[in-house]
Amino acid sequence: MDIPQRPIARGKMSEREREFRSKLAKLIHEGGILRGTLAPRERTCGRPTCKCAKGEKHASLYLVFKEEGKYRQIYVPKELEELVRAWVSNHQKARHFLEEISRVHREKVLKRDV
Repeated sequence: MDIPQRPIARGKMSEREREFRSKLAKLIHEGGILRGTLAPRERTCGRPTCKCAKGEKHASLYLVFKEEGKYRQIYVPKELEELVRAWVSNHQKARHFLEEISRVHREKVLKRDV
């Protein structure tokens, strides 16, 4: 049995729910969202005359994420690091806002105030 979903009127939402919904909507509309973890890596290039041969390794950043049950990683070029960091941070914030909205709805179910 499908129970039809109906939009929740803003007047029926608690202040807390309106706040988190507003923050989530703003985040979605104003910035990119990217699920994943940023993993710094240090490596050597193999050239015997390079600074990395003396211990000063090359730093790089990778985006690690799970897709179709497998972990994948993508190299993040230096010029995109700041943007990708912001998108990953936005995803973490979005998850937090969704969890808060979910908490509000769990409370409604407990109180039978749906």
